[in-house]
Formats: sequence, C-alpha cells, structure tokens
Amino acid sequence: MTSIRSAPPSRSPESSGEPLFDVFEKGIVELQAAQSAGLVTSRELVRAYQARIAAYDRHGPALNAIVALNPDALEQADALDLERATIGPRGPMHGIPVLVKDNFDTADMPTSGGSLALATFRPGRDAAQVRRLRQAGAVILGKTTMHELAAGITNISSLTGATRNPYHPDRVPGGSSGGSAAAVAANFSPVALGSDTCGSIRIPASNQNLVGLRLGFGLASRAGVIPLSLSQDVVGPIARSAEDLAIVLDIMVGEDADDPATLGAARRLPPSYRSALRPDTLKGKRIGVLGALFGQSPEEAEVSAVVQATLADMAAGGAVLVPVTIDSLDTLLTGSSSIPHEFKFDLADYLAAQPNAPVRSLGEIIQRGLHHALMERALRLRDEPSSRHSESRDIAFDKRRALLAAVLAAFESFAVDVLAHPTLRRLPAPIGEPQEGPTCQLSASTGLPAISFPAGFSRDGLPIGIEFLGLAGCEAALLGYAHDWEQTARLRRPPFTTPRLVDGAAPSVQRVKLGFIPSQGQPVSVDLTMTYDATTGCLRVDATAAGARDLVALTLQSGGPDSNGPVLAVLLRAAEMSANHEVRLGFADRRALQRGGLYVHLYTCQFPLGVARLPIVLDVDFLV
Repeated sequence: MTSIRSAPPSRSPESSGEPLFDVFEKGIVELQAAQSAGLVTSRELVRAYQARIAAYDRHGPALNAIVALNPDALEQADALDLERATIGPRGPMHGIPVLVKDNFDTADMPTSGGSLALATFRPGRDAAQVRRLRQAGAVILGKTTMHELAAGITNISSLTGATRNPYHPDRVPGGSSGGSAAAVAANFSPVALGSDTCGSIRIPASNQNLVGLRLGFGLASRAGVIPLSLSQDVVGPIARSAEDLAIVLDIMVGEDADDPATLGAARRLPPSYRSALRPDTLKGKRIGVLGALFGQSPEEAEVSAVVQATLADMAAGGAVLVPVTIDSLDTLLTGSSSIPHEFKFDLADYLAAQPNAPVRSLGEIIQRGLHHALMERALRLRDEPSSRHSESRDIAFDKRRALLAAVLAAFESFAVDVLAHPTLRRLPAPIGEPQEGPTCQLSASTGLPAISFPAGFSRDGLPIGIEFLGLAGCEAALLGYAHDWEQTARLRRPPFTTPRLVDGAAPSVQRVKLGFIPSQGQPVSVDLTMTYDATTGCLRVDATAAGARDLVALTLQSGGPDSNGPVLAVLLRAAEMSANHEVRLGFADRRALQRGGLYVHLYTCQFPLGVARLPIVLDVDFLV
C-alpha cells in the first residue's frame, strides 16, 4: 500500500568545500592549547569564525548579530602568529578572536551605538577595553549589534533592525548587548564584550544560555564607550562558560586614568578571577531566595518553576536555601534608575569630545528622524529633562542609597552569601513586542555585582537564567558559584540554528521523498517531497495526489511506532490535487523528527480513521 523513495541530501550552493578548524563550542583554553600544539593558527581561527558568521548571520536563521567585520583581522592574526613563533604567546588570549559591542570605540571600524545617526562615525582610537584586549594578543574580529543607543532590552536598532535569538529566531535575544550574546551562543566567537546599565549583559546572557557578570561599579574602565548613564554603566564580557569569562576579566579590570571611577580599583581586585574557579564552592553557602523578584502571573510561572528547581538542586548538593524578604523593595526599586536623568547629558558630553561626530545631541537624532520607530516614545521621554540636576534626580539617588542600605541589612540579618532570583521573570518576547519581567535594577541601583548563568530551559527549548547578587568585591566568588553549578548541571546546549559547519558551510538541506500507492479499496495515491532546513527548523512539504475525490486529508503528525500524536499540519485536504506548505517545527517537534517520531498520515473515504502512515526519516543527525 505504501512505498518510500529517498533522495540524497543536497549541497548548499554556498559551500566552499574548504576544510576549516572546528571551533564549535570550543573555549579559550582549548583554542589556546590547539595553537600551542600547532594544530591551528590564529589566522585559521579567524577564518573559521568568519565562515560561521557567513553561514548563519545573514543566511539560514539570519541572526543579524554582526554589524561589521574587521577588514584587518587576518592581517592582525598573521602578525600574532609570527610573534608566537618568534617570541612566544603573550598570554591566554593570544590569537583568540573576540567580538565587541558596537558602543565600544574601535580605531579600525565605525562605532555606531546601534544608531543610524552614527553609522559612519569613526572615533579614531580604541576604547580602553579594546586596547587591553589587543595588548593581550586578542584579534578584534568585528562589532556586534545592540539595542539603539543601549536604551532598551530587545535589541532593535535604526541601523541594523532586529537581532534574532538563535534558540528561537522569532524571539528577541535581549539587550542591549543582544548581538554579543547571540554571537557567542552561535559560536561566532568564544567571547564578546558588552555593557550593562540595567541588565544589558545579564538579560542577553540569560536568553542565550550564557554567563554574564555585572561587575561592581568602578572595577573596569568605560573610557571610549558610548554612555547611557555614567553612574550606572559598567562593562564586561559575555561567554559560554565561567572560565572564559574569568580569563577575559583578568584582562579588563583595573585602574584607568581616563575613567576616574576606576581609581582605587586595584585595592579591590583578587590576584586572579580564574583562580576562583574551584569545585564544590556552592557547598555550605547560604543562598537567599528573594521571593519578591519571582514572577507570580501565569506568564511567569514557567520561569519561576525552572529557577526554583535549580535552587532545589543546589540545595541537594549542599547549599542552604534561605527565604529572604526586604521591606518596601518594590517601592525602593521604582524610580531608582539614573538613566532618565543622565542619558541625554552623558551622550552629549561624549559626542562633544568627538571632533568628527556627525550629530551632537539626542535631540538632533530625534529631530532628523535617525532612530527606529519603536524607539520614538522612549527617546523623546529621555530628551525631556532640561537640566542634569533636578529634584527627581535627587529623589532617585536617595532611593538608591536607601535600597543599598536595605539590601546590606538583608545580607546581615539573614546571614546569606548571595541573593538569588530569575534574571528575567518571563521568556524572551516575540520580536517587535516589549520585553516584560526584568529584575535587573537591583544590581544597577545598588552598585553590587551580579552574575547570570544558566538555570535550564522552557518546554519549547528557550534558555532561562538565574541571577546571584553578591556583596561588594565578591565577583570572584560569584564566578566560582557559577562555575561549580556549570560543572555539576552541564546545562550548556548550543542552539539548533547554528550547528557545526560541513566543509566550511551550513549543513545541507535534507530532502526525503515519500509515496502512498493505491491498493484494493484505496484508490488514492500521493507523492511527497519533504525538505528540511535544520538551521531554521522549517519543513517544506510539496504534495501531489491522484484519486483526490476519495481523499479526506493528508496530515503531518507526531507519535510512536504504535501510537498517533496530534495533527501538526494538514498537508492536503479533500479533493485537493496538490499543495505546498512550510511548517516551522517547535522544540518538541524537532526532537520528534530527530528520533523518527514524525509521520505523514493518509485518511480516505474508505478509511476515515486512517489508512496508512509513513515515518519521515532524515539522513543525518542535527541539533534541537
């Protein structure tokens, strides 16, 4: 009654066929060891990451995480390879490609801040952190997309549009460092620089199964970074592991005369952040569970449940959970941000110091229409203050002082080592919609350090993060806790949209031909061609039927060998001769397809409850 005819997988027309070193999911230590062993050069690392960007940033899932690639990256890598051969490596970052958020000044590429107004702006010198990375031997591979002027958390921009979340391309990556996080999650580089004014490192890290640390205020120079609010701005890396994060932090932290906020930072630094990464650091630690920052609405239940389950697992491993309350926390948090009072003026000061800046103020950007439509209301609101000093600003800073006092009192009275809560109370929002549920202001307004690291996944495969807030100077301890949990839980799961390259290109599209042939009592015949793109999760079905007047339906369904699951799509309807469909498979459906659990079902007038079904069998494995 049935037959199956298969076609070989097709080769992408963009395949280079060129062998490349496999950088997929490799960390800094592994990449450095490969260079030391002569298995790969810095040039080859740059080429490998460039190939992944070419395959996935504008094609396939079209993540749109990269603003520009450094045209001199290969030349810089060659110089570092020669230096390694003649002098030796400078340190753990020698020859390692790094991506940089596009609000960090770079001498060899424009710095746009995510704004069309600054698309061609070249500051002429590197930001302090870019300079530190170059001095450590890193190759600046390119610049990443960001939320316009860092003034939001969905990563929308008048210059680059929307960036996609590689775990769900219809969802936001978070912001404002969303491009950096999407790029690291997609293995476009092992690590990327970001900035955090209120969650701009931690939220994207949470949304992309990464680790992101908001340093205590004044530990790392912000010189040469387009500001959002100088009394809250901090900078830092985003990485796939606590170890990679610590390696880069050891380069980034320290005093800088160009950023007075860092003066005295050396007195607060450990010998090495990397040395804090030891096993069993969570055992015996008292984790304060800050219930007020857990979501209570139905839309927030899944995130809360995943984070609570993570905390329960930590307790099973020897940590102690302590419920913590802080009186009037919501009241103290509300209105404690300095962004409304400083953004307009801090941006103007930055632009005034740039002789070749094409615009001079936020007001000019708005007046010329050089901003995204979704930013209209927010930017006009930020442009309203007439003076840097106002009664409302004083109230905000009074709240910040009161909030810090209340948090410090909670640490003491409950005798806890950290305060824990979800990084974001809700899952990443659909692109174009606002993101609800941030909890970022607690760290931003108190100036205390906080780290976001993976807690698990939603039912649909979206990452969920947990955040630990610590006391001043405890960044090394926070990294240790994240590292311990990371080694215990092993929650790192790369996104399905950006798998390993095959011969320098994205994996081939898979094509499968299926057929139902007529038999006695069943006159319907159907030919199907199914094409699956693992980088988008899209299954295209082209179906042609004969004897269609006896057809009731041809469906796509999940199920087991002896059981039927629900209908995912109707591929042909009664009396329909032909049709084509594109079905975007969700996480559960991709898993079903991977294990041979998706079927095509035929229903006819003679057999209205189903005459036959065929499994969809692919030729290669793929990520889900």
